[in-house]
Amino acid sequence: MSTLVLIQPVVLSGGSGTRLWPLSREKYPKQLLSLIGEDSLLQATVRRVQGTPGIELSPPMVVCNEEYRFVIAEQLRLLGQSGTVVLEPFGRNTAPALTLAALSVHHGQADPVLLVMPADHVITDVPAFQQVVSQGATLAASGAVVTFGIQPDAPETGYGYIQSGESYGAADGTNARLIARFVEKPDLVTAQSYLADGSYLWNSGLFMMRASVWLSAMGVCRPDILKACQAAWDQGKADAEFVRVGREAFAECPSDSIDYAVMERLTGTKSPNAATLPPGVVLPLQAGWSDVGAWDALWQVLPKDSQGNVSQGDVLLQDCENTLALSEGRLIACVGVSDLVVVETADAILVSHKDKTQNVKKIVDALKAQGRSEGSIHRKVFRPWGWYDGIDAGERFQVKRIVVKPGGTLSLQMHHHRAEHWIVVSGTARVTCGEKVFLLSENQSTFIPLGTTHRLENPGRVALEMIEVQSGSYLGEDDIVRFEDVYGR
Repeated sequence: MSTLVLIQPVVLSGGSGTRLWPLSREKYPKQLLSLIGEDSLLQATVRRVQGTPGIELSPPMVVCNEEYRFVIAEQLRLLGQSGTVVLEPFGRNTAPALTLAALSVHHGQADPVLLVMPADHVITDVPAFQQVVSQGATLAASGAVVTFGIQPDAPETGYGYIQSGESYGAADGTNARLIARFVEKPDLVTAQSYLADGSYLWNSGLFMMRASVWLSAMGVCRPDILKACQAAWDQGKADAEFVRVGREAFAECPSDSIDYAVMERLTGTKSPNAATLPPGVVLPLQAGWSDVGAWDALWQVLPKDSQGNVSQGDVLLQDCENTLALSEGRLIACVGVSDLVVVETADAILVSHKDKTQNVKKIVDALKAQGRSEGSIHRKVFRPWGWYDGIDAGERFQVKRIVVKPGGTLSLQMHHHRAEHWIVVSGTARVTCGEKVFLLSENQSTFIPLGTTHRLENPGRVALEMIEVQSGSYLGEDDIVRFEDVYGR
């Protein structure tokens, strides 16, 4: 009876997804969005490995930025998963992120195979994906570093490529081949030659290897990164479901990708340290993969009508072709247009030709240069206790709709520059205002004077919904002095 291979899913959730603005924002990036089906891209990434034959699956590990840790923890909880969330105090690219994951699981005799998956990719054929993962698990368990190459169906200039070389382990019945070389995103003529050649695959960013194999390879290829990550891990601490690494030590860690740090040294043109490095192996994958790097890529993977249109939300299309229209609230009406992308959110509307969606990032850059919040946050902002929506604002006032989940507790806090009026729409609020603690129910209200210590809690079993009216000389979110916070902020 064959032994099952122990797999540790490692989900890398560090991208900002600026080319999918305005749905994707810096502080709520695309991997947290439900772009295809009900699951977010991150949830779909975790779910697609479940039930893979021939493996024993550990709870998922997500390596992410601190900014959206609570949203990720909540999305894992909704999947019924009790995974580990490793927090990076700074973005340092994928090689340090994977090194932290390997350090997390490699202790004592534990040496699982890491299945490394970006959180923001789409795979539509899950059974085909699982079949190749099973093959990769066997190869990785034997000491290889495995990546997955996507069979190209077009001369794509937006992806890097992997050239496959000689067969590897042909007797095991897989199509595994040694990696001949990695190449950067090509121009169109070069991409056409790659497609005609037949030995080139798109670089998927998916990897499998034992934790010990990765750490050993990092020791040979990037000992500086390994040293910094080890120091950061040693200084780290557990905080509920989160693992925080040492901030000062991680600040000294160089930034590098998995490809540059290690994978490109495992090719047919290896470094002088080739004898101490594991074999680099590529498995071809045909599973409806997309990195959903821009709106045109999302259009390609979503179901279309007979005219090639994709519509979600409140959308009316008349005499349109090959158009993507997504509405989060307001009606979008398109007449007689083709090859357009129209995306509506509460605070921004994008209109782009489908061939120019790679340039959406320039809009985000311009918003940030102008100091505008639309480039980084949504009007609706998620917090560990629930969320708020900034529904109106003017000089010296703003109005928020606040929803606090059952058991949710805001920090005990004070503001220097604003007062607040709270009106309960539904549910029950427990209010701390100075020395007083009292309950408010539906249609009741209270006033929080400027400079008064206060807290809002939901002691009930249903969501608490409120309207908050702020007034004062400064209304920024940084005008908060926190005295107590159950979420460690």
